[in-house]
Amino acid sequence: MPADSMERQGIAMKLRPILLALIVASCSPAEAGEEGQRPPGEVDLSPTAWQDDYDRFMAAQLVDRTEAGVATGAQGAVTVAYNGLAARAGLEALKQGGNAIDAAMTTAVTQVALTAGAPISYFGIMSLVYYDASSGRVHTMNAEWNTVLGEDDPSSIPGGIDMSSADGMFGTDVSGRSALVGGFMKGVGAAHDRFGRLPFAEIFKPAIYVAEEGMPISRKVAGYWDMRSADLARLPETAATLLKPDGSPYVEGDLFRQPALARTLRSVAEEGTDHMYGGPWAERAIEAIQAEGGKMTVADLAAYEVIWDEPLVAEFDGYALHTNPPPNSGGVAMVEAYRLALASGLAGEPHWSESSESLRKALDITYMYVIDFLPRQMLETMYAGVDFSPESRVTQAHADELWARMEAGTKLGNWATPAPRHSDDVVVIDADGNIAAITHSINAVIWGKTAIVVDGITIGDPASFQQTQVAATEPGGRLISPTETGILFRDGEPWMGFASMGSGLHHRTFQGLLNVMHHGMTVDEAIDAPDFFLPLTDPSTFQLTFRVPGGRFSQDVLDGVGYAYEELYPERARFGGEGLWVAITRDPATGELRAASHNRNNSAAVAY
Repeated sequence: MPADSMERQGIAMKLRPILLALIVASCSPAEAGEEGQRPPGEVDLSPTAWQDDYDRFMAAQLVDRTEAGVATGAQGAVTVAYNGLAARAGLEALKQGGNAIDAAMTTAVTQVALTAGAPISYFGIMSLVYYDASSGRVHTMNAEWNTVLGEDDPSSIPGGIDMSSADGMFGTDVSGRSALVGGFMKGVGAAHDRFGRLPFAEIFKPAIYVAEEGMPISRKVAGYWDMRSADLARLPETAATLLKPDGSPYVEGDLFRQPALARTLRSVAEEGTDHMYGGPWAERAIEAIQAEGGKMTVADLAAYEVIWDEPLVAEFDGYALHTNPPPNSGGVAMVEAYRLALASGLAGEPHWSESSESLRKALDITYMYVIDFLPRQMLETMYAGVDFSPESRVTQAHADELWARMEAGTKLGNWATPAPRHSDDVVVIDADGNIAAITHSINAVIWGKTAIVVDGITIGDPASFQQTQVAATEPGGRLISPTETGILFRDGEPWMGFASMGSGLHHRTFQGLLNVMHHGMTVDEAIDAPDFFLPLTDPSTFQLTFRVPGGRFSQDVLDGVGYAYEELYPERARFGGEGLWVAITRDPATGELRAASHNRNNSAAVAY
């Protein structure tokens, strides 16, 4: 994979939640297959029970979309941004009597197996926003990174991203200290224990089947091996798991099997998540991490607990957005950006694909996501008197003051002038009206530079570029995370579940919400509308260049912004700052569900 296809991702871009799945009560029979629901008590999510659809969706893994997938229905629906087969697995959970949590967790667990643990991992992170229809309450669960209890000098953790060299794009240093304590599997267990309906072991069956039977390698996934093959060969267990017997990387068309992963997933399915947080896997993982200089111990894993909390709620003219509260930082950034859209007048102006002024405002607003990654002292110096506490940032008064300062010339983005003429999610809504929206990620650049694999499970290096955030968190504490996942109420009724991923997830979420709330689009129209990506940062000058998909904007609109820009085409979008956003709506009057998947990869929306 060329170096420029991984180029210069800014601060939050390392978030790699590769798959977005929304599972709701809806899907078209043509997409979902013809199998009927099983009688109560006869649950079997193994793909042998839906083999024809399994084979069809596995073949579709090799094909990228050019527009959003759409599905409608009344009983159940699933949509994903990547790997449509995972969506079909989640739909099967709904068809066999499972609820939104069962379907969401089945989808997420299957997603990791379908990506070989490269962009997402069973030892990664998860955040959840869940609407419980029986009580009418929204719950949030934080199963994101914990720092390491014994790490007493975070600033010296090796690693980083060197954007001035091709090799440096993929990480600069190998170190076990770059590993953090991931809560993904703990989150799967906690969410199922609290809200799941199907037997716990069932949600692992599709992933185990994928691992045992194997999956064909697509051109895109083959690129993962191409760029990381030398790192994968460094450790014997990693090489045995992810390289061919002769030590060569997998290429397009190869069949990739994961027998070690299948065994580990069976153990978790039978023993519960303690297998990874205190059992045999935990001991082997710590041995591997410490062998690379890491300070993590089994006590770090045993102490890990998910955080259940009330949602952060923000109300806007008939809408109420429910999202993750701190220590998740993405929810605050999402609310702040939307309020800046109101303060700037953008929410009432023409779409950014039609107006240079609207596009300029949208670019300035979305770049403010870097607030969470800058020292407080810098913010206080630049914006003297502005309160940047989470409680203040979600208010309209804060947005009004901040926008006034930005318009007066105080901006965090140093936009270049034009030259003369460049993480996974799941959302589910089931037939009872329950909504589950999750984001999960390895939070590393494809497997990570250290490339540790234990019993088929990949261990990333998220601390290699988050030393500042780790230092600001107490040892063993919960790290902030920029994930943006939520449930949108309209006129007091739960109406839409959404999740975002990718390096430009903040930018894509902002655009998705404005498209549906202010431009009156359906979820698929919102996804297919012209979008803009995370800007490119020049590592020597720190000047920003905004990026858009090629051919989607008129030259007059782009030139009229007054900022340097670059047009990217699908083959470069994945690593060029693209954000992915998927959503499902449920009409409160008719119960109709409308699910939409991403429009530039092997996504799918299914329903029945």
